[in-house]
Amino acid sequence: MDKTAKDRIIKKFKTHEGDTGSPEVQVAILSYEIEQLTDHLKKHKKDFSSRRGLLKKVGQRRRLLTYLQREDNARFEALTKKLKLKSETYIIPTAPAE
Repeated sequence: MDKTAKDRIIKKFKTHEGDTGSPEVQVAILSYEIEQLTDHLKKHKKDFSSRRGLLKKVGQRRRLLTYLQREDNARFEALTKKLKLKSETYIIPTAPAE
């Protein structure tokens, strides 16, 4: 990812001035990187080290989205809508009632 693409994503998803580490920005950057790696793997099917990197990024994005959903569901819904992600995928499991 080049600096201009990263700056463009940060500018679009920041929650306040100077924001580079909010969950929204991190998820947006990871989504861009996941998209780039997916395109790469379509051409290079046997690139297993890149596939492992892709899986790590998907897991990190999932953890961030689960955190965001748990802490502030409105921000989670807005972000998944903006990034066109399936919000049903990140539903927090609840413990069964005893």
